[in-house]
Amino acid sequence: MADRLRVVLEIGPNGKRVVAGAYEWPGLDRWGRTEHDALERLSTSVPRYAAVAERAGLTRAFHRQEAFDVVERYAGNTSTDYWGIAHVPSAIETEVLAGADLDRSLALLQACWAHFDDTAARVSAELRPGPRGGGWTRDEIVRHVLVNEPEQFTRKVEVRSPREMVLTPDGLEAHRQETLDAIRAYNAQGKPARTWSIQFLIRRIAHHCMDHAWEMEDRDLTR
Repeated sequence: MADRLRVVLEIGPNGKRVVAGAYEWPGLDRWGRTEHDALERLSTSVPRYAAVAERAGLTRAFHRQEAFDVVERYAGNTSTDYWGIAHVPSAIETEVLAGADLDRSLALLQACWAHFDDTAARVSAELRPGPRGGGWTRDEIVRHVLVNEPEQFTRKVEVRSPREMVLTPDGLEAHRQETLDAIRAYNAQGKPARTWSIQFLIRRIAHHCMDHAWEMEDRDLTR
């Protein structure tokens, strides 16, 4: 691992949003109106992500990377501008992961899943209204994350778990294990996840979990 936290910047074609992703730390993605803004928001999220690194047994490596190193800037698409979410893999993310690197990425993905689950278990059922008022309840967020994972992400590696499956503890565990197995198989064959790379698929699944986990933490009425 490098001594600086390596970041890729996905730039929307209309200049509305920039997504900064610490791609070696799946789930650590933030967006801003400008590159500077995106990097500032990413910086404020670094301490929060430390809990994920700790779960994965990577605390020392994570804390060693105190400064950012922007290693790639690349064009996103109109969804980048609209959603403020990465939609295009960077060139560096198209590389097939070596065995140890894949193990590390999947350990971080599992840590993101665990962080999301633990957050959902401890926050209030009703959540503080968002900045525009309203917003989903805890259970609505959980359902959204669990159901959308197979419908939007894991189907790219042919894991199509039905929603009634992922909404049960045993079914969710089976879905996640099947996802890990599929990612390993695709990576071993050098196969992309359709239009995405395997690295980018891991990053997107992890980001979706962490983005909503942090939303629940910020809106928790028991804090």
